Amino acid sequence: MGIGLIVLIIVVLLVVYVIGVYNNLVSLKNQVDDQYSQIDVELKRRFDLVPNLVETVKGYTKHEKETFKEVVEARNTYANANGMGEQLKADGELTKAISKLFALAESYPELKANENFIQLQNELSEIEQKIVYARGFYNDSVLKLNNKVQMFPSNLVASIFGFKKREYFEANNSERENVKVKF
Repeated sequence: MGIGLIVLIIVVLLVVYVIGVYNNLVSLKNQVDDQYSQIDVELKRRFDLVPNLVETVKGYTKHEKETFKEVVEARNTYANANGMGEQLKADGELTKAISKLFALAESYPELKANENFIQLQNELSEIEQKIVYARGFYNDSVLKLNNKVQMFPSNLVASIFGFKKREYFEANNSERENVKVKF
């Protein structure tokens, strides 16, 4: 009876441990998903703001069709992106196109002074800050999940229940390039 009780206690402790690790993994996975959706919310806000920005700039710069075309194409690519990888790549292209739009605006002093343009530019700047903040939280959440999925002994529970390592948000090559400022 003594050995049976010890075995029962060990089995109960093992089950409690597996349940605890499993619940922790679920919590971390949900946190990563939530943080990704926070990025997505801000990207959607930026996505919705872009047409207003383009229309405002168009009114002042009627002959700059190539830049507008790039912004619209980048926005459409983002809209049609499937999955996190494609979305993040499209986001980088949209960021690059918006930067070109603002660089173009530098050539038009009356545009830079336009109240609507200034408001849109401020909104976009605020959204960009929120995106950066959300990406940082996302990467922190991914780090916690990946540690749990990869570290022993929780990796045993993770592999049994199919928890996988997640990818970090990383800037694409165009976002790593130095910004060219011309006066």
